[in-house]
Amino acid sequence: MGSAPNANKTKWKSSKGLGYSGTKDLEDQFTPSVLLDKEDLEMKTFDLSEKIALIIGGSQGIGFAIAKGLATAGATIIIANRNIENGQRAAKSLKKDGFQAVAIPTDITNRSSVESLISQIINDFKRIDILVNSAGAMVRKPAEDITEEDWEYVINTNLKGLFFCCQIAGREMIRQKKGRIINISSLRSQKMAPNRSVYAISKGGVSNLTRAFAYEWAKHNVTVNAIAPGTIITEFNRKHFEEHPEDLAEIVKSIPRGRPGYPSDCVSAALFLASDESDFVTGQILFADGGTSIC
Repeated sequence: MGSAPNANKTKWKSSKGLGYSGTKDLEDQFTPSVLLDKEDLEMKTFDLSEKIALIIGGSQGIGFAIAKGLATAGATIIIANRNIENGQRAAKSLKKDGFQAVAIPTDITNRSSVESLISQIINDFKRIDILVNSAGAMVRKPAEDITEEDWEYVINTNLKGLFFCCQIAGREMIRQKKGRIINISSLRSQKMAPNRSVYAISKGGVSNLTRAFAYEWAKHNVTVNAIAPGTIITEFNRKHFEEHPEDLAEIVKSIPRGRPGYPSDCVSAALFLASDESDFVTGQILFADGGTSIC
């Protein structure tokens, strides 16, 4: 078959009743990026050059792995967590590798602390392009033994603090008319396990918060998505699995991929969701769990 005229340009056929009649009308109604040139269809790397990325809980585990991944793609990294020494250590590690990074001490369970964090970022960097909420807390107890203190510790960190960060950073993104928010949910938001009741409740809230904010903010060009890791070996659980290897062996039996996950397994998902390549993706929960959620 011969090549059509102007084959390098995506053409849209007329469609009565859909509110447009051809390419010109689409150009009038949508941003130029919707009309793709041939080279735009080629595989692109996730370029985050000149982007400002705030990583809540970015000093270790999944948060630090994502921070390093975004930095590798060109983003300037701001690490915010309660322990300033851990935050500074993480920022120093990134800077040693040649990346731009700073640490700001923040208690996300305190609204004023989060407001101060965002205000400082806007003052120093003029904007915030990417927010990753990776701070987390867990209590392992039977449901009947959960105390009020246990409940508040987990819910305040995993859900209330995340809400503060999304809302306050989101206001700036709305003002900027663009932003990317990535929340770290969990496999436990969908698939239960013993002694994880409060954690599962909090992460279920994270997944629904993600959908709710995505729905409201799509019109502002702010996407909100979540990554739901399965069993990931981090500082949170490494000691437990070292002391109880039989627990890990039993868990691995239920993972179709036949292995536990590592923080690096969440990085590619975060890069995609932080980049322009995910512009049409919002309100989604991406399970990085080796297939466990489909069992």
